[in-house]
Amino acid sequence: MRHRDPIHLGAGEPVLLLHPFLMSQLVWQTVARQLADTGRYEVLAPTMAGHNGGPSADTWFLSSAVLADHVERELDEWGWNTAHIVGNSLGGWVAFELESRGRARTVTGIAPAGGWTRWSPTKFEVIGKFVMGLPIWAVTRLLGPHALRLPYGRRLATLPVSGSADGVSEGELHAIIEDVSHCPAYFQLLVKSLVLPGLHRLADTAVPAHLVLCGKDRVVPPRRFARHFTTHLPHQTAVTMLDDLGHIPMFEAPGQVTEVITGFLDQHSRDRRSRPIRALGSS
Repeated sequence: MRHRDPIHLGAGEPVLLLHPFLMSQLVWQTVARQLADTGRYEVLAPTMAGHNGGPSADTWFLSSAVLADHVERELDEWGWNTAHIVGNSLGGWVAFELESRGRARTVTGIAPAGGWTRWSPTKFEVIGKFVMGLPIWAVTRLLGPHALRLPYGRRLATLPVSGSADGVSEGELHAIIEDVSHCPAYFQLLVKSLVLPGLHRLADTAVPAHLVLCGKDRVVPPRRFARHFTTHLPHQTAVTMLDDLGHIPMFEAPGQVTEVITGFLDQHSRDRRSRPIRALGSS
């Protein structure tokens, strides 16, 4: 895989952005720029190990802990002891893992994965969805962007990503196909996930936390998959629902995602004492 330097923009308090499974830092391009343009945040969005443009995993099997190890080394290289950490899907899982290691000032999980115990049916449902996607992966690897010309090609490509088929631009779809078809983590993480326990220390979260759910998420639908988080996260955790958006909302509504992130971060960076945290279950 060709190495890709992380997105690094802006100045101010450090914000680390972590991408979903199979994707890369490219999902954050617009949001990273918008966050930096506020003039309040220094933004870093790396590509995680085993993903297109990221470092080699140096292991046959990947886990959230191994991914967090790689991200920690990147934080150390940038001289960031802690940061506001925002992660989507797998990136949310890794974000909570980094929080448990004391690397987070705040943690935001956008449609986070890992909301299960070792043998939860919901875990195997998610793994099953990605296993069922293997034929689509094979077609995209063979045909590249030409796969979008196949019958229902665009709809199949956007189902796990956005709430609507037109929620992702043509250029973004090409980037998605490039990332998915060049992602060794597809196999490395799926196999390991069969025995991984998921996030089991959420109750110990020691920094302000924000759970962002997506109403049209087909990968981890919030009605079922949010229960682990809402049950175990501290009661003062903030919760936001993005009603009309899919699993990776940065494509469909980058401005809205930026507002959700900054609305939370501003409470815990500039004027912490005067802005209350919303209670769990509010929107």
